[in-house]
Amino acid sequence: MTVRLLYFVSHPIQYQAPLLRLIAREPGFALKVIFEDDFSSGRYRDAGFGVDVQWDVPLRDGYGSALAGETDLAAAIRDADVIWLHGWQSALMRRVLALAHRLGRPVLMRGENWSRAMPDGLPPRSWIKRLYLARIFARCRGFLAVGSQNRAYYAERGVAPGRIFAMPYAIDNDFFASRATPQAAAEVRARHGIAADRKILLYAGKLTQRKHADHLLTAWQAADWPDGQRPALLIVGDGELRGSLERAADADVIFAGFRNQSEMPAYYAAADLFALLAEREPWGLAVNEAMACGTGVIATDQVGAAYDLVGPDTGMCLPTGDVAGLARALPGLMARSADLGRGAKARIASWDFRADIAGLRAAVDAVVRP
Repeated sequence: MTVRLLYFVSHPIQYQAPLLRLIAREPGFALKVIFEDDFSSGRYRDAGFGVDVQWDVPLRDGYGSALAGETDLAAAIRDADVIWLHGWQSALMRRVLALAHRLGRPVLMRGENWSRAMPDGLPPRSWIKRLYLARIFARCRGFLAVGSQNRAYYAERGVAPGRIFAMPYAIDNDFFASRATPQAAAEVRARHGIAADRKILLYAGKLTQRKHADHLLTAWQAADWPDGQRPALLIVGDGELRGSLERAADADVIFAGFRNQSEMPAYYAAADLFALLAEREPWGLAVNEAMACGTGVIATDQVGAAYDLVGPDTGMCLPTGDVAGLARALPGLMARSADLGRGAKARIASWDFRADIAGLRAAVDAVVRP
């Protein structure tokens, strides 16, 4: 039996495109993707990075897709066997959910929510939000959990365990690992004037307040590094805080600016440790990217990925905002970076697209069963 799977998502996303291509080639699936918008397929202004971006990887190749504005939604839903939604925040997603309910089509929900990234707030707001979510979730037949905290979010809101299926938030591990070569790492070091024997602490992402690259800079400056062993701090990305970070930095801090998707494996390969110190971070796929390239990770307890991927053998998870604690830990973590990198690569190996397809298949089988 071939299941006609209709997927709704906000826009083409560089992390999702390779997974969608794999699903489209999977026996038993006939996939069609509906985008709310396709602005990301061309050059656009990214508000977080503060620069014009055009991704250098294909976003809509290898699977069938259309725009919601060009689609008869009721007809498309009627022709599908299973509807898969990425989130429920937009008016379109809620409209699709209502149409699927009216037309008797089962819905699978995949969101990024978890309690510390999207808290309910205080009463009475929390009560109202819980009632709203109960109405949304009642119209979903199954839930595709991206990680343990996302699974707990559904369970805490009354979703039965048997309706939750693991579909881990993964990236194309092979894409990153195959490009994270010693030669690529050497080229990054040469480009930025970093000696071959000097270690590198990496930040990669948007330079916004919520991401807290400033916490990493402060901890790196305050750390008690052994003589001659202070690593270079390499900051990849752009955004509103770049100016203030540059003013606070010294000569050992290197600002590489925005780097495109195909460039990032070389930066992870060059690094000895990667840090994501964000608050209210739904997941943090840069954690996956670093680990796929064999780089240990430091993350905060408000990064969703930390609960599934970051542990003593892969790096360290610390309280958000604990700059002093990070400063104390950095020299020891850097001394163990080779072991942490090996542990990271081993841990991420099974957190991959194969696991995603297995989880999706299990969910589809459950909701289409007579």
